[in-house]
Amino acid sequence: MSLTFTTTPNPSPASDAERAAVLADPGFGKYFTDHMATATWTAGEGWHDGRVSAYGPITIMPSAAVLHYAQEIFEGLKAYRHADGSIWSFRPEANARRMARSSARLALPVLEEEDFVASLRALVEVDRAWVPEVEDGGEKSLYLRPFMYASEAFLGVRPANEVTYSVIASPAGAYFAGGLKPVTLWISQHFARAGAGGTGAAKCGGNYASSLAGQLEGIEHGCDQAVFLDAATQTFIEELGGMNLFLVTKDDRLVTPELTGSILEGVTRSSILDLGKELGLDPEERRIPIEEWKDGVRSGEIVEVFACGTAAVVTPVGELRWEGGTAPSTAGGAGGEITNAIRRRLLDIQYGRVEDTHGWLTRLA
Repeated sequence: MSLTFTTTPNPSPASDAERAAVLADPGFGKYFTDHMATATWTAGEGWHDGRVSAYGPITIMPSAAVLHYAQEIFEGLKAYRHADGSIWSFRPEANARRMARSSARLALPVLEEEDFVASLRALVEVDRAWVPEVEDGGEKSLYLRPFMYASEAFLGVRPANEVTYSVIASPAGAYFAGGLKPVTLWISQHFARAGAGGTGAAKCGGNYASSLAGQLEGIEHGCDQAVFLDAATQTFIEELGGMNLFLVTKDDRLVTPELTGSILEGVTRSSILDLGKELGLDPEERRIPIEEWKDGVRSGEIVEVFACGTAAVVTPVGELRWEGGTAPSTAGGAGGEITNAIRRRLLDIQYGRVEDTHGWLTRLA
């Protein structure tokens, strides 16, 4: 571990009343805690100057490399308050390893796993009052957003010699405020999220920006989100703009697109592959033709479809639409039996309601 984090308290933190009002109805990504963690990397010194200070605007030069060449990455995970008041995160080491892989792809410096987890601890310790209290069956948490960007003021196409790392935190309510409901998906046939040899397996902003046009196209056709196909043939399922996909078959196979280099390896995705075995399912990672999905839900071969990610955990997928056609929903009113069983199991582990037999939880405070 090379970083230590010093703390300078925010001189004007939110009042108890202001914080309580936010925690009562936090939404998602709308409000932020009093502090943020920051560290700097330079080519000469490596990582240094770890600190926790007041949340506020970031000052960068107009020539900062990130603004011109998009050399940046980020992560997303949550902190959960358990019944005894302790605060835990779910598989933060996996997020640290994925950030290291993203760093390598975007030619950014690697932040060691121990330093990544230390940055989370440093921020959560000072802002622990922002972690929502546990509720019976509730899903409130503190969303943590680590990110890294090229802060060097230099106009030249090369890896930056100065990089800034930071973590901010945002109280989060249940993703489905009105209760769990299936999402309708649009097959994006005019836009690709990522291609072979690109940055699809890295968690960088460009991948999300490239998904927005397809998402808008889906919304124009009455859908909630878009599902993207492989860039080369527009034949095989890849992922949503920010979630991985699973199909459940009538013979108990749990099928998800294999990692081809253009799909983000989700932490929730890998956890579900493990949990599926415990539920008597046969996990299967392979290339899935979109026609298999269309035909499978019509014939009854595919009995459930769901998406997964940190924010929504597990989301039932309803109707599938595309130019000139639709495929029926398998989700019913609030998802199928297996979808909901996997979702409950994940949430119960995250909130400490069942024993963590996998060793997935790490205490932050």
